[in-house]
Amino acid sequence: MRSAVGIIQKSMPEAHLGLASMAPDTDRLFEGTLTIHDVRRTTIAKYSLPWLKSALSVKLFGDDSPMHRYQNEALLALIPQYDLFLSIGGDNYCYGEQPWLYVVDREIKKAGKKLILWGASIGPEDLSPAKVSDLKQFDLLLVRETLTQAALQEAGIPNVQLCADGAFTMEKELLPLPEGWLEGNTLGFNYSPLVWQRNPQSKAAALALVQHILATTDMAVCLTPHVIIPGNDDYAVLEEFKSHFSSEPRVILLPNTLNAIQYKGYIARMRFFIGARTHATIAAYSNYVPTLVLGYSIKSKGIAKDLFGYERMVLSIDQIADTDLLIAQFDALLREENELRHALMQRIPEIQALSWSAGDALKRL
Repeated sequence: MRSAVGIIQKSMPEAHLGLASMAPDTDRLFEGTLTIHDVRRTTIAKYSLPWLKSALSVKLFGDDSPMHRYQNEALLALIPQYDLFLSIGGDNYCYGEQPWLYVVDREIKKAGKKLILWGASIGPEDLSPAKVSDLKQFDLLLVRETLTQAALQEAGIPNVQLCADGAFTMEKELLPLPEGWLEGNTLGFNYSPLVWQRNPQSKAAALALVQHILATTDMAVCLTPHVIIPGNDDYAVLEEFKSHFSSEPRVILLPNTLNAIQYKGYIARMRFFIGARTHATIAAYSNYVPTLVLGYSIKSKGIAKDLFGYERMVLSIDQIADTDLLIAQFDALLREENELRHALMQRIPEIQALSWSAGDALKRL
């Protein structure tokens, strides 16, 4: 959200921006820059008229769109107020079907408004017939890496344009360094419940990797949460890592009270970064920090490919439970430190230009 606002305002300073938010309490920090609209879903009371209409529609016609229209009435009420509608969740199309989103998109297009997918990643395995049909009605699909670009074009989806993730342009805030931080010699480590759930054996391998780093180097290890929401909280799992190494003063845990630009400020001052969260790794890449990605989707692989020419220093979800492989990749990170940093210094300005190009594409539309 932060980077999207900056990119749009640079190309279209006169634009009025609104955020349709399903978590308005946490999005209040954007007030002043954006108009915050509370579009939390309406609950359908059992046996109410909307409930009966929705149930009949599903039973008689197999059509659940009346239910989605009713639940999202606050969002649909915004359609007359705006000209361009951006679907900004880069992962919205990566995790199964989103029928409510298809209904909202149809209503936007029915009203004659412009519909844009913003900074998305979508793999071939994600492209169901319903999803392809939805994506074909977009006026512009701005995708953040070339693997997604190829997948959508192969599926016959028009209006696809390559940009880069907006987070490459996001500013950073430099807070005081915590106790135990070694300037120029601290490695950042991020691990997520999402990765743990998808490969339960990966947690033991990740702990073994941290142990290897402590045993074979003099670096500090800074455990770095990046997504902190109930049920998907990096901090909760990294607290377990911290307690596992409670007697080791070189292991630091960043607090769970920081925002994106503050985490980026810490990541920017690390010597290396190992991470599962895409935007944490982008914070590292964009500050020329050699990075090993614990990848779990097309976005991690595509971003690495566009940076280095191939999927460099990215491990798939199946590989990250292999302790020996993790350690071998870390050792390669050490050996290739200078080469990786030089490659990033050469490539990041070009990637950032691609990020900014999304605003120009929006202005043209």
